[in-house]
Amino acid sequence: MPANQTNDYLFQCTFCQHKYKKNRDLQDHMRTHTGEKPFSCDICHTSFSRKTVLNRHKLTHTGIRQYSCSLCQKTFAQKHHLEGHIRTHTGKKPFSCKICHKAFSWQNNLVKHRRIHTGEHPYSCLVCHKMFKQRAQLDSHKRTHTGEKPFSCDICQKAFSLQCNLIRHRRIHTGEHPYSCLVCHKMFKQRAQLNTHKRTHTGEKPFSCDICQKAFTQKAHLDRHKITHTGENPFSCDICHKAFTQKESVDIHMRIHTRECLFSCSVCQKTFTHKGNLNRHKRTHTGEKPFSCDICYKTFTNKHNLDAHTRTHTGERPFSCSICLTTFTCKAYLNIHMKTHL
Repeated sequence: MPANQTNDYLFQCTFCQHKYKKNRDLQDHMRTHTGEKPFSCDICHTSFSRKTVLNRHKLTHTGIRQYSCSLCQKTFAQKHHLEGHIRTHTGKKPFSCKICHKAFSWQNNLVKHRRIHTGEHPYSCLVCHKMFKQRAQLDSHKRTHTGEKPFSCDICQKAFSLQCNLIRHRRIHTGEHPYSCLVCHKMFKQRAQLNTHKRTHTGEKPFSCDICQKAFTQKAHLDRHKITHTGENPFSCDICHKAFTQKESVDIHMRIHTRECLFSCSVCQKTFTHKGNLNRHKRTHTGEKPFSCDICYKTFTNKHNLDAHTRTHTGERPFSCSICLTTFTCKAYLNIHMKTHL
């Protein structure tokens, strides 16, 4: 700012130190930090931080849409909405970042983008003082304090604090899978699921253990793995008190007590407590042997049998008798041997 103009900007924000010529402009700006919305629509009671925004909003109730697109005839209540819409036809992006030169079709998107470079977080929570880059992020955060869930499913009435969560939830009812893998065309309900799936094709494992450097495709898998280093077993069976590193392991273990068999073979109707056991069983019908020995190329229906077979090549005998110290290539042979000591 030129030195001769400095004295014109007398009003300064106490949150971010931005300066303004008029106190009115400062007061408008301060509401971006406080979240205050003193201007309310007398029809739908939606609140706004600025009167000019309220006045534009009121036009949505009149039904008047005086601005029309000459290309597709879509109509708008406000001129600047029409101008922005026309750019969807022309592809014009008149708002450009001075730092990285990325261009935008809407000025407010440029304003949000600039905060990536400046690190500015102009929106502040009045309860915990956490700062945010965007007002929408602040509005969503406030609901963690109020417990408000304004977005409700019109089918099952389940309520959500975020609209994006409601959109994802609706797909449970509609069965919609809008995200598609370009390699195998498998469909997914959520973009995050698609991104995780893509790694099965690329082999990418971006999540790495800082202790043993083992890498994983998903952060949840890394978090579970880390517990193996601590020795912690925080999840316990209520019946026999056996402890596990993962809650899902407890859930699977509980089926031993309840004898619950959730997974059924579509060919012979045999039931299983574990999905993995069902998948292995299915191979008895299909004859599929997806596990192959790298040395002699013999194939097996499950990895356990492949591991046992590989030891016939390596000579490894990892299972040892605690009484006579005889070693074996697989645990089943050790169990048979242990009966000779009874």
